[in-house]
Amino acid sequence: MQFSQRLQPLKSNVFADMDRAKGKARALGQPIIDLSLGSSDLPTPPHVIAAIQSALIDPTTHGYLLFNATRVFREAVANWYTNKYGISIDPETEVLPLIGSQEGTAHLPLAILEPGDVALLMDPGYPSHAGGVYLAGGEIYPMPLHADNGFLPVLGDIPAPTLAKSRMMVLSYPHNPTTAIAPLAFFEEAVAFCQQHHLVLVHDFPYGDMVFGDLQVPSILQADRDKSVSIELFTMSKSYNMGGFRIGYAIGNRDLIQALRQVKAVVDFNQYLGILHGAVAALSGDQSCVRHTVETFQQRRDTFITTLAAIGWQVPTPAATMYIWAKLPPQWARNSIDFCTELVCQTGVAAAPGVGFGKSGEGYVRFALVHEPAKLQLAVDRMAKFL
Repeated sequence: MQFSQRLQPLKSNVFADMDRAKGKARALGQPIIDLSLGSSDLPTPPHVIAAIQSALIDPTTHGYLLFNATRVFREAVANWYTNKYGISIDPETEVLPLIGSQEGTAHLPLAILEPGDVALLMDPGYPSHAGGVYLAGGEIYPMPLHADNGFLPVLGDIPAPTLAKSRMMVLSYPHNPTTAIAPLAFFEEAVAFCQQHHLVLVHDFPYGDMVFGDLQVPSILQADRDKSVSIELFTMSKSYNMGGFRIGYAIGNRDLIQALRQVKAVVDFNQYLGILHGAVAALSGDQSCVRHTVETFQQRRDTFITTLAAIGWQVPTPAATMYIWAKLPPQWARNSIDFCTELVCQTGVAAAPGVGFGKSGEGYVRFALVHEPAKLQLAVDRMAKFL
């Protein structure tokens, strides 16, 4: 058999690589504490489950689901978004259901890029952002993110010849993996930059609710109220612990929504209607479940940071997300893959190597806070012996 060359850039994936390393550790008898994957261990709220359960026994929910039948979900999205961010949304033309926001980042480049066109991506950044560009035959210009600039890209550093070939920019704040947040002023700068250079601005926004304390983070549409160049992708996976249900949505510029809808129509018939019922219950119901989730991860963050400090590993306290982005000790500063491979082999603690998110992620490791505090403390105890 012969396979497409577009598969070549997809051979390496940080999550697949760590999955193999975890398998080897299990084979050696190591009990695994998995901090490598940002899949919440918290349960989906009961009222969401109840809505899905009630749909399961209704045979009218068992068939294909075309766009028009998603109207109630799209209305719930528009109402939720308007209430939270003060932006008017047309549920008919400015909202599109997705099978998780990752579907949007993977498929949107097919609607935007011609082979050889350039996408401006964050480095480090989430792997599916690059995967979608590769599948579309596009090229990637990595925008380096460094701590001394708050892990924000310096847009003025992008070379003019690159900009001439560029068609889209992907941002994502609060940011995975660095946990950085972006102020509204930066989003306004990014929108003006994309308008000037005729770029589509894609904002992947899975952690919009996962912010600690009284801090509020902006939506990209607050900087682009006319929705001139922007589309935002949201998922129910983090805020409502619905990762396995694979439900999210795109919201923003109607032409971009229509283009993504055309791609989607070739690929799938939307998510199961019962799951959309659950998502409607989540968006329109009591939001105390979201507050509880955020408070739980804040407690875990504090436990992990304090325990790391006790073993001499000083790490900045993140203001958002469910991760810790930790600078590696000097002896591992240039080899995050070996650090994570040896760590899981010797201790059973699995983490994600920073370089797996991009060249500028080298020297860091990402820990996902997806276990209770006692297990997080145990993980740090094991790492202390390893170090």
